[in-house]
Amino acid sequence: MDTKSNTEPLAPVTFDEFAPTSYETWKAAAIESLKGGIFEKKLFTKTLEGIVLSPIYTEAEAAPYKERLSFPGAPDYLRGTKTAGYAEEPWKIAQEVETHDPKEANKVLLEELNKGTNAVNFDAEAVELNTLGDVETLLDGVQLQYAPLSVYAGATALPLLSAIAKRQAKVGDEAPLTGCIGADPLGEAVKKGGFDSSFECYMDQMALTLKYAKNHAPELKTIFVQSSVYHNGGANAIQEAAAALATGLCYIDAMMDRGYTVDEAAERIRFNFCLGPNFFMEIAKLRAVRVVWAQLMQAYGAGEKAQCIDVFAETSQFTTTLYDPYVNVLRATTQAFSGVVGGVAGMKVLPFDAAVRDSDSFSRRIARNIQVMMQEEFNLLSPVDPAGGSWYVETLTGQLGEAIWNQIQKIQAAGGMLEALRAGTIQAEIAATLADRFKRLATRQDRAVGSNMYPNMTEKPLEGTKTPKAQKAAGKALEGINCPMCAGKALEEGATLADIAASFADGKAEAITAILPHRWTEQYEALRKATEDYIEKTGDNVKVFLCNMGPIPQHKARADFSASFMEVAHFDVLRNNGFATPDEAVDAAVASGADVAIICSTDDTYPELVPPVAKGIKAKAPNMKVFLAGAPAPEFKASYDEAGVDEYIHVRANCLAILTNIQKGKGII
Repeated sequence: MDTKSNTEPLAPVTFDEFAPTSYETWKAAAIESLKGGIFEKKLFTKTLEGIVLSPIYTEAEAAPYKERLSFPGAPDYLRGTKTAGYAEEPWKIAQEVETHDPKEANKVLLEELNKGTNAVNFDAEAVELNTLGDVETLLDGVQLQYAPLSVYAGATALPLLSAIAKRQAKVGDEAPLTGCIGADPLGEAVKKGGFDSSFECYMDQMALTLKYAKNHAPELKTIFVQSSVYHNGGANAIQEAAAALATGLCYIDAMMDRGYTVDEAAERIRFNFCLGPNFFMEIAKLRAVRVVWAQLMQAYGAGEKAQCIDVFAETSQFTTTLYDPYVNVLRATTQAFSGVVGGVAGMKVLPFDAAVRDSDSFSRRIARNIQVMMQEEFNLLSPVDPAGGSWYVETLTGQLGEAIWNQIQKIQAAGGMLEALRAGTIQAEIAATLADRFKRLATRQDRAVGSNMYPNMTEKPLEGTKTPKAQKAAGKALEGINCPMCAGKALEEGATLADIAASFADGKAEAITAILPHRWTEQYEALRKATEDYIEKTGDNVKVFLCNMGPIPQHKARADFSASFMEVAHFDVLRNNGFATPDEAVDAAVASGADVAIICSTDDTYPELVPPVAKGIKAKAPNMKVFLAGAPAPEFKASYDEAGVDEYIHVRANCLAILTNIQKGKGII
């Protein structure tokens, strides 16, 4: 057997057979394929951020940003703050515990830590932590030297930090606390509509937590800036990132006013960003904030450690849906993947039922295992900045970075984040973006599977309810409480966390315009629920009859479109295989007793079919609404209107408004 050919090296792969193609050549071919469509309108997409996405990216477009390409772990940290990326230190799996009873929360926490979660993360507002005993119950059996903390404490971290530090002392764990027990008073104020004490009072408490960390826990962060209040309010990527980074600057300025250096303040900050549905936008956002923060800290004169931003992330609550909730698993997976590619240091994945009910063991396991599988099965610990070098991602990162920088400058020019929130300008800008999001969803320019597109008509809602977060009891101020150590002693003697908080409060409340949380599909969900409640109450429903004209190939596409359009509101769609004549269609529509009839056929047949069908229905059933599937040709619209067509449904129609009007006509709302 001749094996010589098997041992010879393969010939090098070349692309010599393909002639180089210029952008102009590609563009000419694209224009030809559009067959009359306008190139600039069809192939360029404007995002919510105002960035226009090109249909193709070239080296020339990425060239202006090439000079920013750095090595991993090197300023300006575009490619990550670690030289070897996740191979050096994997991102922390920080699944959150929000069970209300401390004893039950402890069981959930231990289960999480035993099955893949490796950072202690609990919702300090959801778990009812009133006393030192509650904190001890929550952390019973938890070894914090092996699982760093990643806990958001609300407006002030001082009471919770004091309690956890005292718990460590009582169990004899002398290892310094690591991770983060952090506060974000600005975020809390805009979430709740104001401060309970003066901003300066919160900054004084923040300074005390910095002092404790400096003396007793050098690797502990005590400032935890949350972008979720902005993201869940509807902010786009630029608004979210700029608000969070400007908040960080506000805290640094306040700490410097209290005697800390920029490095001492900046090194105590952790940021938590939300991961939205635009995969590449989220990757670019995370990469951009590293660069912008490094540049900001350079301007402040900070050292390299302070320039390395500490970024955690969580999948989006804004994009979770009540209907078809299992699709949330897919949303969370792509969002988490963008976080990993973008280079987060830690992450929380929301359970798929988080918007519906208190999550159970099953939904928590699915959420946790998304991250575990990414680390253990998908080999995502190996690549360092896997998106680096992509002409698209590098260009988008550069564009986002410039826009975030400009937005921060705008905030700083207004007096900083605190003054911008007091003036309400940030709230107003985010409200405008939210309105744009809702408009895009209403017209189905943006699509939410299971909500405004492809609804599941056989779906039964998940059982269970969402337990509201507990209202914290007012505390009684104690004498002599002026540091975490003495606060810990008071807790041991029976004081509550509320007592500690009251001891530092100054009672100088201040109102601020709140940014309320939303979900992008909430309007469609309310629409569908109104129909379902009406069905349950009356046994009736909106009936939609499809006037399918001609054989199946002639009407099927628009019949399917119309059915899906109407089923978004859970209306009852009456289908058929088509009618040969207008009279047959009219008789069938009237006999059905439907509330709405939709004429479905082709543009070529509409001029002869629409007038007799519409007039016939209106003559025999004047109260029946007549719709036409498809946008009418301008030269025929007047005749269709005159014949009695009430509405036109097509890809640019406002689905939400049309379905809402049908509900009003039926008396559902």
